[in-house]
Amino acid sequence: MKQFENMEILNLLTGLYKTRLSSKFRNRQPYKPADPHLILSFIPGTVLDILVKPDQSVRKGDDLMILDAMKMQNHLKCKVDGKVKKILVSKGDKVSKGMVLLEME
Repeated sequence: MKQFENMEILNLLTGLYKTRLSSKFRNRQPYKPADPHLILSFIPGTVLDILVKPDQSVRKGDDLMILDAMKMQNHLKCKVDGKVKKILVSKGDKVSKGMVLLEME
């Protein structure tokens, strides 16, 4: 039957399903976890203040910078213990979602 042509097996929650897979599904990017050494903007906004300097040692949970977004001041926190490698933005910069703001060692 024509309706069962081009069917492929999809493994979903330990169950196997026979279905048609779209080209968009086949070409999707595989998931990879976020790099804890990169601090990204999670929302578009403006950098209000940078609270650290390059080569400064920081601990997990320390405030790194303040991002103003949607009339709220968001404190971006350190995800890991380490040292600030590079700051890629300046105070007053407008940033877009997903932009790298700071790199850690």
